[in-house]
Amino acid sequence: MITIIMSVLAYLLASISSAILICQMLNLPDPRTTGSENPGATNVLRISNKPTAAMVLLFDVLKGTIPVWSGYFIGLEPVYLGVIAVAACLGHMYPIFFDFKGGKAVATAFGVLLPIGYDLAGLLILTWFFVVKQTRYSSLAAIVTVTLAPIYTYLLKPIYVYPVLMISGLIIFRHKSNIIRLIKGTEPKVDKSPKDDDLGAG
Repeated sequence: MITIIMSVLAYLLASISSAILICQMLNLPDPRTTGSENPGATNVLRISNKPTAAMVLLFDVLKGTIPVWSGYFIGLEPVYLGVIAVAACLGHMYPIFFDFKGGKAVATAFGVLLPIGYDLAGLLILTWFFVVKQTRYSSLAAIVTVTLAPIYTYLLKPIYVYPVLMISGLIIFRHKSNIIRLIKGTEPKVDKSPKDDDLGAG
């Protein structure tokens, strides 16, 4: 029962779109209708500035970290923590408060993985930056990072492998359109900002 309650709360918390709300407060364009039309930190950076995008990024990470860390501290088993983590990511992807139209949940997924350990967090960050630097594809960096996340977890804390697999599968599924564009060679790079750009960092 506690897992169900916390999963619902995690979903509701993650349904609060920081990108939309912060843009509204600062009188910025709606990220759902501007740039990539993706309510995430990358698109907010495109239509505003680094401090604003950083606020969005921080809140999106916390939306994942707070519920999972809370479950960890009350002693929930890893599989139940995984359920809460998935609920948080689903909240960001399909927010009930914003017509179920959300972002890719990359930052929120990072937030739910953060309680596993700073060593895992460091590996994920390094992997993402390395792929971006080498390819200039932010979406590919997200896909590669979440694909490697279960392997990193197995090497560091194997008890959390199954929850991480759940998150990785969800994030990869959400990037299906990016995968198609990568295969076709039409995926925009991070130094470009066409309207149909959807970088997978929201």
